[in-house]
Amino acid sequence: MLLVAVSVSLFHRAALRLPALFSDNLVLQRGIEVPVFGQALPNETVTVLFNNQVKSTKSGTDGKWMLKLAAMSEANGSSLIIQTDSASKTLQNVAVGEVWLCSGQSNMEFQESAASDFSQALTEADPNVRMFTVEKAAGDQPVQDVRGLWTPATRHTVGSFSAVAWSFGRELQHALNVPIGLINSSWGGTRAESWTSRDALTSNESLKLLVDLYQEEIKDFPTKIEEYKVALKEWAATRSDTGNEGFLKGWENRVVDPNGWNKVNLPGTIDTMEPVEEGRPFDGAAWFRRSFTLPNGWSGKALKLELGTIADYDDVYVNGTKVGFTKATTVDGSRIARNYRIAPGILLQGENSIAVRVYAAQGACGFTGLPDQMQISQIGTAGGDPIPLSGQWLERIERKVDTSVLAPHMPVGPGHPKSPGSLFNGMISPLIPFGIKGVLWYQGESNADQPTLYNTLFPTLIRDWRQKWGQGQFPFLYVQLPNFHEASDVPTDSDWALIREAQANVLKLTRTGMVTTIDLGDAKTIHPKNKRDVGIRLASLALSKEYGKHVIWSGPAFQYMIKSGESIRAYFQHTEDGLRTLDGKPPVGFAIAGEDRKFYWANARIEGISVVLSCPEVPNPVAVRYAWADNPIINLVNSANLPTTPFRTDSWPSIKTQP
Repeated sequence: MLLVAVSVSLFHRAALRLPALFSDNLVLQRGIEVPVFGQALPNETVTVLFNNQVKSTKSGTDGKWMLKLAAMSEANGSSLIIQTDSASKTLQNVAVGEVWLCSGQSNMEFQESAASDFSQALTEADPNVRMFTVEKAAGDQPVQDVRGLWTPATRHTVGSFSAVAWSFGRELQHALNVPIGLINSSWGGTRAESWTSRDALTSNESLKLLVDLYQEEIKDFPTKIEEYKVALKEWAATRSDTGNEGFLKGWENRVVDPNGWNKVNLPGTIDTMEPVEEGRPFDGAAWFRRSFTLPNGWSGKALKLELGTIADYDDVYVNGTKVGFTKATTVDGSRIARNYRIAPGILLQGENSIAVRVYAAQGACGFTGLPDQMQISQIGTAGGDPIPLSGQWLERIERKVDTSVLAPHMPVGPGHPKSPGSLFNGMISPLIPFGIKGVLWYQGESNADQPTLYNTLFPTLIRDWRQKWGQGQFPFLYVQLPNFHEASDVPTDSDWALIREAQANVLKLTRTGMVTTIDLGDAKTIHPKNKRDVGIRLASLALSKEYGKHVIWSGPAFQYMIKSGESIRAYFQHTEDGLRTLDGKPPVGFAIAGEDRKFYWANARIEGISVVLSCPEVPNPVAVRYAWADNPIINLVNSANLPTTPFRTDSWPSIKTQP
């Protein structure tokens, strides 16, 4: 037994370990020396063979090693071999192209399957665009590695891609005709300080306060976490499934009365089918039914029923017979694709029915997979095409759960995604020093309560990442927050406008770029579904600034103003073939103020590359603001129909509205 134990121990010590990023289908950055790194036995020779290169190094006393491959041009479908004295690994289908790290909060995390252009993405899916999605992880200290896999974009996988990153990658691939690698490291609802290293925060006096407050907050963390566990258990009891009432009513039967059932399209969730109460999502039990015709020769055979992923858990019936279920206790049940066996004898020649009861305790309720994942096929035979099941179904609510009582919030502490530096430790640090072209960033919503601090925090994050990566001043391209909330009838204060201003101020840093999306938001949701245009604008910015392509990437941007009597003339750059308005009417969204700092809507007219502004209530104007609101009403664009970037000419601490 001792000999066996020693042998196993030596085997594990001898294992060659590579970071998760170094896996099949990976994309390496072209045009730079490419770091390749990992873990081996102490003081072992490590050799890397790739693309006619052979490079060797020795691991350190801790087993860590790194070498750099010489700069390469684009390539595809190659093998990368790593060898040591005791082990060897071969990575298949390795490409060389353009690699971008895509990070931020929920609008970067937002999946293509929920985007407005998903059906188009299914037709455009291209395995030359690949994504590595970093599994969510927060740490109080930097971790060694992340979890994830490189995934080529296909009809079956593109739905799980970050929608913004996918749109960006697709545009880049079309323009450059090289493989594109996208590393999606994002987490919804997170703040910029969580993505910044702890040492970068503490080295700045105004940001050190964030760390100090956190340290004070966690002094009684053990007590808080125990109280949270009790509250969570009590809350979860209110969301438990109290019983299958639909089954008692016979909703699983082969034939049911269609009255009371609504026509819906699947895949989809209840929130897209039923009215939402006071903005709260639906939770509870819902039933879905449809009929289908069994092809000739299929009766009496065992078949496979595939329904894709379902949130949260389900009971599935065919012709009234239960053929499968996923329990509430299943770990990550909402991520598991449902595949159930239909035993011989259940199906009839001709018309049959499927009934699915779905119960959701929190969040989405319904079918969350892809259309191609919903089908019935024969088991163990190639005969006949699968029966597609996506499309029209019937839906009926069994019962709703009271969603007015919100879940208790987990206290911020070690391992919490909102603690300072936690996401840098868990999702950024372990990626370093993997070779990248640059960064895409979409974040700021969660920091809207502290826009002034964001002026310091955001550039600190950029400098921090660049310094830690050691790859120079790589491009950092980001999305200025879109319009959100209800529009205001009068010029007013706006934290979202201040966050946008803080984002615009970062352009002072070298090789930064910002795209304006003030026209792409949605007043009713912080997650607008049009991610296609966001990605296109980011790609246009990258193609122009980083790849030397002649691409229009910006809308009009304020340059300077000249005061003339009772009016102000504002001049713009990036007007292309001239300023215009989307509706052909005079420009709106401008406000002007005098020395009293009271802003009024301005009368505006376009003259060349300028807009002349005036207002009877402001005979001596000294300041201009445009699109200065959470959700401004605007119409000024350039000849490419790109929107004018929000701006103000003053630095006053607040806006005073008209009486």
